[in-house]
Amino acid sequence: MTTLPTQMQAVVVHGPEDYRLETIEVPTPGPGDMLMRVEAVGVCASDLKCYHGAAKFWGDENRPSWAQTGVSPGHEIVGEIVATDEEASTRHGLALGDRIAVEQIVPCWECRYCKMGAYWMCGPHDMFGFRNFSGAMAEYMIVPARALPHKVSKDLPPQHAAFAEPLSCSFHAVERAQITFNDVVVIAGAGPIGLGAIAGARQKNPLKIVALDAVDSKLELAKKCGADEVINITAGDAVQQIKDMTDGYGADVYIEATGHPSAVSQGINLLRKLGRFVEYSVFKDNVTVDWSIISDDKELDVLGAHLGPHCWPAAIKLLESGALPMDEICTHQFELADFQAALDLVGDSAGGSVKVSILPGGNK
Repeated sequence: MTTLPTQMQAVVVHGPEDYRLETIEVPTPGPGDMLMRVEAVGVCASDLKCYHGAAKFWGDENRPSWAQTGVSPGHEIVGEIVATDEEASTRHGLALGDRIAVEQIVPCWECRYCKMGAYWMCGPHDMFGFRNFSGAMAEYMIVPARALPHKVSKDLPPQHAAFAEPLSCSFHAVERAQITFNDVVVIAGAGPIGLGAIAGARQKNPLKIVALDAVDSKLELAKKCGADEVINITAGDAVQQIKDMTDGYGADVYIEATGHPSAVSQGINLLRKLGRFVEYSVFKDNVTVDWSIISDDKELDVLGAHLGPHCWPAAIKLLESGALPMDEICTHQFELADFQAALDLVGDSAGGSVKVSILPGGNK
């Protein structure tokens, strides 16, 4: 067995816009825990919003602070088990040397939501990289006994394997949409979540999948993930184009995956009566819409979606199948020392990135 180091490099959160690369102790797993050598961590838009101090994470007059200082960020996690015990191996069906992706939520398994089976809505809501458990912007991290790891093929490049987290989230949004064979499904945004939703909707085989974005290169990628048609929202009236292709009625399903306030009203306007709106994004600012359209005009179903419960096996299966253009989705990889450049690139709307990843072991 390889001797593990006693110290490691890790990004540590000291507050909004104050993330620092530090040398800290390699954590010691307790009974039932596993120690992971981190191979890759994807950088999520929510990581960026937390970094910039969004109220959802750090609180405001309407909500308390949820994110914590002193933890390492990063919740799109993949790595190798380098230390475990019999309790952990039995509990998870995993062995030393296995590669795992880990669900971002660390359920308490004791609250009302966990007991009713809705572990992804766990009351305490501990989460890797944000609250009570350090995430994967570090060389090593603890996978606690109550976490939810999933085995992943070692044949996948690490940045592809780490995409299991956003892809499972996308799949959950698709499940919430209750897509049928006759549906016209519109997906707003061809970033990581939107592309995953397109891929997930493709598995449901609806009548038509339409992708919306403002960048032509991302729309080309949307086609490769399964979109039947694409619309650049800067080149025309997307709402009218959707109505034109649906005999004036509007789309059956709209999945919002941009995080931009304008995409919310866009979706409400392009849906047909009795349509289904699924919101996945995390917004920096509050969003205002005309709720009378939701109620009196169209009687819409408006559904939220959070995390990727029960979708991980399907997401991992699709990644392992090689069906998705992952080399084009995973556009940029950084070493841990360059974490700030990775965050900045995610925040650069003109930067040309799709999925940005950090490889704590180096670009090997």
